[in-house]
Amino acid sequence: MAVGSPTIITPELSAKRDALFAHLRSLGKLLVAYSGGVDSAYLAWAAHQALGDRMTAVIADSPSLARTQLQDALDFAASHGIPVQTIATHEMEKPEYQRNDAMRCFHCKDELFTVMEAFRAAHGYDAVAYGVNLDDQGDWRPGQQAAKLHGVAAPLLECQLTKADIRALAAAAGLSVWDRPASACLSSRIEYGRPVTREALAQVEKGEEVLRRLGFRQFRVRHHGEMARLEIAREELPRVMTPEMFETFSREFRALGFQFVALDVEGFRSGSMNRLLPPDAIRGGR
Repeated sequence: MAVGSPTIITPELSAKRDALFAHLRSLGKLLVAYSGGVDSAYLAWAAHQALGDRMTAVIADSPSLARTQLQDALDFAASHGIPVQTIATHEMEKPEYQRNDAMRCFHCKDELFTVMEAFRAAHGYDAVAYGVNLDDQGDWRPGQQAAKLHGVAAPLLECQLTKADIRALAAAAGLSVWDRPASACLSSRIEYGRPVTREALAQVEKGEEVLRRLGFRQFRVRHHGEMARLEIAREELPRVMTPEMFETFSREFRALGFQFVALDVEGFRSGSMNRLLPPDAIRGGR
């Protein structure tokens, strides 16, 4: 599937799209939490199609947002005329966020939705929405608890849209983000229990810039203190397996302050850090 080529939308998916647009119109003047990933980008685009200038996409800017991701989000919004507002969030100042336990994402989203609610009230918006989808229900995502606590609308979930549905609809609409790799905040790269610091976030961000510069497309740099664990999509792993690439990895990541560089042979997978959580940590946060 490529942008610009015909994309077949099934009657079922067409009905979901129509339901989404109707649902968005029912929300009134709307703020959309927007990170630039395919889910939030499609939601922001759809809200703009449904509501015009009665919506604004809100980017939460903090040290956990990579600068390339911020710029990509701004560029996408500008290319489609989507109103966008960048606001600062201060989750890094919260000890409960810094300690990086199983509920870190809750504290991040609690900060985000607190700030967005204040912006909503001050500027006369009716509702706040975010881009959770049906597939997100199958993983440990405590940020969804914060959304429920704040009464945040979940239009993609409400209309039963999966990640594949959203990519197909984005491709059909000619949106360049349709095949954008999954993205998450930089803090999600730091192993649970290791404090989230600006220094660690900077190491991760610079490490992922190294991989991007080397031409890799889907990857994560997982921060384990002195060790950087590299997850690279399985289809890209053959490019890694050369002495020259190993030497490059060693040189580049040591320059960032890591003492060891490990290649994860399972390849990239979203949310891999969650596998390290003890079951009690997850049960206690549900």
